[in-house]
Amino acid sequence: MNRIPWLGPNEPFPDPLITCDPDANVPGLFAVSERIYPGQLQSAYQLGIFPWYSDNQPVLWWSPDPRMVLIPHQFKCSGSLKKTLRHFIADESKTITVDQDFSTIMRACATSERKGQDGTWITHEIVDAYTALFEQGRAHSIAVMDTGVLVGGLYCVCFGKAVFGESMFSRQADGSKIALAALSAFCVQNGIPMIDCQQETAHLRSLGAAPIERKAFLQSLQTSLNQTKIELPWNFTKQILQHWL
Repeated sequence: MNRIPWLGPNEPFPDPLITCDPDANVPGLFAVSERIYPGQLQSAYQLGIFPWYSDNQPVLWWSPDPRMVLIPHQFKCSGSLKKTLRHFIADESKTITVDQDFSTIMRACATSERKGQDGTWITHEIVDAYTALFEQGRAHSIAVMDTGVLVGGLYCVCFGKAVFGESMFSRQADGSKIALAALSAFCVQNGIPMIDCQQETAHLRSLGAAPIERKAFLQSLQTSLNQTKIELPWNFTKQILQHWL
């Protein structure tokens, strides 16, 4: 029998730190809901749960084991990427902007072609829900610009000193890598212990991310949530990339 709970408004999530997977046949799936209800994202993230689903599906709430994370100071900046960063910093036409047009970054992530993927999990409902988090100061975007044109970027969520990377995209070589390098340097400077990357991919592994046990992730998350949050607004420029040079 399927024991995955179907949540209505104001119904709590199971706590993955004290609850096993509800259905061993679908590891990591902790709850389902008809839609993303007000306040639900905040509750989910503070338990290490995130939504991941497609159009025409109910909202699926996940806490995978293992969990992919990037320790910020372990960001892997290869020799070729360092060369790219030097050129990027030296070129006055290239810039980084933070929290300037959050919805545009989300839509760019949603429409970016990805190898092996026919669609996107970034539905209209997801865009609306995360934009609401942005308006509360809980979500952030990093845009990589070349002569005023958006060429790469990412968006993330932040509670306390817990940062959750959501999605990134490139329209120009290394666009997403530049954005992640900037976020990683910002996290190092602000004492962020890890960036949650959620699912394991070869691209993230190449940049220094690695899987850890869910329990270890959740224990670290609880510590990070209780730490003093990063001051708002987030505000940095491309000079932050000097950290890796």
